[in-house]
Amino acid sequence: MATEDPLDPDESPDVQSPARAEASPASPAAAIPTPPAPRADRGSTRSKLRAALDAVGHPFGFGFVLTLGGLAAILLGAALTSLSTVLVYILLALFLALALDPAVRVMERRGLARPWGITITVLAFLLTIAGVLWLIVPTVVQQVANFVQGIPGMVDDFMTSPLFARLEEIFGEGLGTLTAQVEGFLTDPNSLAMIGGGALQAGVGIANGVSGALIILVLALYFLASLRSMKRALYRLAPARNRPGIEDLTEEITQSVGAYLAGMVVLALFNAVVVFILHLVLGLAFPALMAVTAFCITIIPLVGTVLFWVIGSFFALFVDPASAIVFAIAYLVYMQVEAYLLTPRVMSRAISIPGALVVIGALVGGTLLGLIGALVAIPVTAAVLLIIRRVVVPRQDAKT
Repeated sequence: MATEDPLDPDESPDVQSPARAEASPASPAAAIPTPPAPRADRGSTRSKLRAALDAVGHPFGFGFVLTLGGLAAILLGAALTSLSTVLVYILLALFLALALDPAVRVMERRGLARPWGITITVLAFLLTIAGVLWLIVPTVVQQVANFVQGIPGMVDDFMTSPLFARLEEIFGEGLGTLTAQVEGFLTDPNSLAMIGGGALQAGVGIANGVSGALIILVLALYFLASLRSMKRALYRLAPARNRPGIEDLTEEITQSVGAYLAGMVVLALFNAVVVFILHLVLGLAFPALMAVTAFCITIIPLVGTVLFWVIGSFFALFVDPASAIVFAIAYLVYMQVEAYLLTPRVMSRAISIPGALVVIGALVGGTLLGLIGALVAIPVTAAVLLIIRRVVVPRQDAKT
């Protein structure tokens, strides 16, 4: 049998079998370590720094541009602060237009043209406001004067009542001194002028209020007439693929905000009527004044009724403690009826807002813009909540 020659000339000496390669010692070339990568020279680092500086610009120029940006932001903030009153007027007019729009929609569904529906709605609104002012303002003015003149008698009656004697036993003689000081402060003309900010300032405030109401009414009329065109212009700002969704969301927000504002006015009107009837039945003083006060306070969502319950009961206490207790109990019963019966029916088309968000929104809006901010903050909270439910939550649910 022929044996294989270990030095077969047909086999290349450079090619080894795997077994032979494993058995053979490492070659000297394999033992030489791989040299490290060459370090970047200083020239390349300097070129990178120079390129970065060229991209940013000269340091002095960069600082100058940054300063100009800060100054522009400060000027923009100052301009917005100066225009805050105008922005508030625009916002209130927009909300008033949204509150009147449901009535216009009802007339449109019954076959009436939108211009005629707007005309009838605005005229009915103006006639209602004029009628309320004509019926209430003279009575309220007279009752305010009677209230100021009757403060000493009310305080004297309170100091001779058994309730005051009981409180004096608890708190001591200092209660009488405190009551006398409060009476002197309320009956002092200088104190009343100080509270009102002076007659001139009060007159300027009334004039500004009347002019602001006229501006808001005119703007609301324009917004109500061009509400659909404004919406269409807003839709065209969005990409075409997103316009159907934005249109549905905007319509839902505007209808919900309008229903919410109209519902708050209706509930505040119910409060005023109940307060007026309770004051007449119980023989409490100043029924018209307290009814107007109830309307202005209870238009604030959630906290308004509780706030007026405290205020109304406190003022009724000076007239008759027994009647004050009856008023507090009766109004507390009405608050439950309103919460569980009237509010669900009136607010059926409005978006539901958790009570905590209502309180937070009212506090934030009241802190920023006072009573107007408290009124506007709730519809804004409803709109933001609706956007979160319809846009943010579905996008988060779609992520896996």
